[in-house]
Amino acid sequence: MSVVLNGFTEVGLPIICVVAGLFVGAAIVFFVPFFKKQRDTNKGGKIIREAEIKAEHIVKNAQLDGKQVVNEMKNDADKEIKEKKIELSQMENKLMQREQNIDRRDGALSQKEAALDEKNEKLDKRLVEVNKKEQILQEKIDSIIVELEKVAQMTVQEARDELFNRVEGKISREIATYIKNKEDEAKETASAKAQELLALAMSKYAQETTQDRTVSVVALPNDEMKGRIIGREGRNIRTLETLLGVDLIIDDTPEVITVSCFNPIRREIARLSLEALIKDGRIQPGRIEEIVEKCKQEVEESIHKTGQDVAFKLGLPRINKELLDYVGKLKYRTSYGQNALDHSIEVAYLAGTMAAELGLDQNLAKRAGLLHDIGKALDFEVDGSHVELGARIAKKYGENDVVVNAIESHHGDVPAKYIISHLVQAADTLSAARPGARSEMLENYIQRIEKLEEICQSYEGVSQSYAMQSGRELRVMVIPEKIDDIGAFKLAREIKERIENEMTYPGQIKVSVIREYRAVETAK
Repeated sequence: MSVVLNGFTEVGLPIICVVAGLFVGAAIVFFVPFFKKQRDTNKGGKIIREAEIKAEHIVKNAQLDGKQVVNEMKNDADKEIKEKKIELSQMENKLMQREQNIDRRDGALSQKEAALDEKNEKLDKRLVEVNKKEQILQEKIDSIIVELEKVAQMTVQEARDELFNRVEGKISREIATYIKNKEDEAKETASAKAQELLALAMSKYAQETTQDRTVSVVALPNDEMKGRIIGREGRNIRTLETLLGVDLIIDDTPEVITVSCFNPIRREIARLSLEALIKDGRIQPGRIEEIVEKCKQEVEESIHKTGQDVAFKLGLPRINKELLDYVGKLKYRTSYGQNALDHSIEVAYLAGTMAAELGLDQNLAKRAGLLHDIGKALDFEVDGSHVELGARIAKKYGENDVVVNAIESHHGDVPAKYIISHLVQAADTLSAARPGARSEMLENYIQRIEKLEEICQSYEGVSQSYAMQSGRELRVMVIPEKIDDIGAFKLAREIKERIENEMTYPGQIKVSVIREYRAVETAK
């Protein structure tokens, strides 16, 4: 028995363990998913309940916010409606006022229209009456004319012609008689008048001589004369400055009075007046007025005579007398120390000579050359350049278009249209640029030319340099292998800047850099 039990125990116990393990495994397989499912179900229900609670809170909050927004929008709408109502009310008031104003204006216009209609009716009635009276008057005049024609036995046109013929014959006889009397009177007085003019001219020439140049310094015999010219409490010098239009400078310089004025003619009158007063010795306001008036007349006569002499010297006929006065004023005008009148005469001769060689009108070229700087007779009195003023004067006195163009173009302000204009340009350059023409000594002129060429030769790549047209133009020859086209422009600018910074010269200097490249081959 014990053996059986022991055998059973040894065999059956493992089997029981296996069966028990299978049973427990099946239970676990079956119950674990069930419990897991049950747990998930409980968890999902809890989440759903929490979501429903949150949804309820969100809905309640949204309802509250929506009500608040609606209230705000309603308030804004009410406020805007009130503002629109106030604006509409104001506009209605303005429209009411405008309508009232329009009604008042309409009433006033209606009254005016009624008054105008009444006036028009009155004028129409008066016009009808005037036409009737005019018609009656014309009928009476026609009847009178018919009666007169019957009495005179001629028509109105015949009477008019007869009257004109008689008046014409009478006036012709009177004109002829007047001319004959004047001719006889001129013949009788011509000889006496000529003798009087010659005697007056000789007496003036014997007493005083006008210098050919304008000065601004008057020499005094002694320093005591300064006090006499100043006068008691300065009345003499005030009278002089007022009458002459100049400033008299009396300083510590011994025996000298300086006359300061931009107008050279006034300065010349002042010089002559002071010299005459010093010579006369009677320096007081009354005598000053007499001397100044006398000197003014003398200067005016000198100006007119100078213009006439220049025209006669150049052989230029039919120049306006006032234009000749402008020519005479050039006598007292200088440019860079060169007298403007002498310069103009020189330009006239040069232009005339060149025109004769070219077969052009020599007198017209002389005229253009003489008048090319005529504006300088006015540029110290009137605003504007002497070119503009000269052209204006020439047009005013009916000068030829060639002369006007020569004046306008002689400094390049206007293109030259005629050959004579080019000749005047050339003559002007020749006269102004020649050595010694413009207060420049020959030595200074040579030094300036040498300095120009020295500046050009100081640059590398320059082979030769020439100063032409009396130093008005520089021509610089460069070596093409060392300086290219761009370098030539750069060199011209550098030379120009050095000339402007290092030198002092009249007018302008043109710098021309010339680069020439030659390809040479020899056929053998």
